[in-house]
Amino acid sequence: MKSDKDNDIENEGAGSFIKAPGCHTPAELYNLLYGVAATEIPIACGGGDRKYSRLCGVGVPSVIGTTGPDMAENRAFVCLAEVFRRNDIRVPEIFIADEDFHSYLQSDFGDISLLSLLSTSKRMELSQDALLHLVKIQTVEEKEWLPFVYSAPFSRRMIMWDLNYFKYEFVKPCGIVFDEDKLEDDFEHLSDRLSLYDAALWGFMYRDFQSRNIIIKDDRSHFIDFQGGRKGPGLYDAVSFLWQAKANFSREERDTLLDFYASAYSEVRGINKERVLANVGLMALLRTLQVLGAYGFRGLVEKRAHFIESIPPALGNLSELIAAGVVRDFPELERVCIRLIGSRFAVIGKRNDLTVSVFSFSYKRGYPEDLSGNGGGFMFDCRGMHNPGRYEQYKPLTGLDNEVIEFLEAQGEVQAFLENAHSLVAPCVSRYQQRGFNSLQIGFGCTGGRHRSVYCAQHLADRLAQEFPGVRIVLNHREQGIKKTYNDSFHI
Repeated sequence: MKSDKDNDIENEGAGSFIKAPGCHTPAELYNLLYGVAATEIPIACGGGDRKYSRLCGVGVPSVIGTTGPDMAENRAFVCLAEVFRRNDIRVPEIFIADEDFHSYLQSDFGDISLLSLLSTSKRMELSQDALLHLVKIQTVEEKEWLPFVYSAPFSRRMIMWDLNYFKYEFVKPCGIVFDEDKLEDDFEHLSDRLSLYDAALWGFMYRDFQSRNIIIKDDRSHFIDFQGGRKGPGLYDAVSFLWQAKANFSREERDTLLDFYASAYSEVRGINKERVLANVGLMALLRTLQVLGAYGFRGLVEKRAHFIESIPPALGNLSELIAAGVVRDFPELERVCIRLIGSRFAVIGKRNDLTVSVFSFSYKRGYPEDLSGNGGGFMFDCRGMHNPGRYEQYKPLTGLDNEVIEFLEAQGEVQAFLENAHSLVAPCVSRYQQRGFNSLQIGFGCTGGRHRSVYCAQHLADRLAQEFPGVRIVLNHREQGIKKTYNDSFHI
């Protein structure tokens, strides 16, 4: 670090970060801090809008640069990190930030998340370490952290926001039919019960305490992404961790870790363990519904693969809560949840082998839905070919009827069109199979999704099924409500 700072850099005091006037990129902050140019490597983002990168230079340490559009959120992270470090909690050190908290540099703990280690023999040991330090975070004196949180405390309003997030971003995109008034009644009933949570068990609520936000360095937990923290019940964080979809804790493991958490919390606060764990089922239900809302928005709407892949295990958690009777007092919510766990969204992304989805569709209704989260694939526009739908005798028929097939083939266009489509698709299917990919989507669209697109989708699916007997082919004539699966016996 440079020994004499430029005049435009203000030192905020011993043990505190440096504040640089103006708005800067992380690379500019790195140059101000170390006096050398940075090599900047982008890091994949999570669910938020912040952008992360790893910056390093010759002879100086690597750091993590963060830029985010929400200045209040950024300021909360920077200031809370200072508070937690004063309390000997393993969070990033903030080295420098610009004056409006648009960008800042923090410690680089590496890339090994606790989530990536939950399949190892250290699963329980590392989880206990994380929960032990969660208690330490939650019980920092309120007067130290409360001035820096930007989120409103846990409340009935927050609960209703989360429940409606679940309704609008997951239930409705899944196409589940429900009684709006009755579901709202259940939401209000659940909110009333949880908003009366024991105030003696409140403290700093991390809000997004999950294994993806815990970095393991030297076999110890280090904590990130606590900027959304607020005043609230500590149990919410424990169930966020233990009911995280991809963590895949068994019921026995959850019980063991819940008891460990409650014992640690009880020791610090002097509160009975049973009191610490009161209403654990309802809190787990709330968190599960909230994350399903997030998975719906980030996955089904924004098409981010990580979130789509998390939907089936999250619905598995929901199924366990239903079986345990947690949802019994909320009849319409229970009915909606039962429909969700029996829907196609409970199994998306579970197959390890290649599935090729072939659609016919109408452009008037938009492109087919992609539940893989991978994007890409092929979309072929059939509207350049002569349309049988212009003639009265063909209007009630589809591309599966002999009369329409004879019409299209007599024009001489469709054969060349399909041959060209096949020459693009077949090598890709072969390559996807070799590389272990699990999904490829192909679409044929026309005006009504009835004649030309149906013919093309049908013929390509038939041909691919014969050429690639080890590949599962799913043919979906979307506008006709017809679906067929080929080669399914090869998949478990």
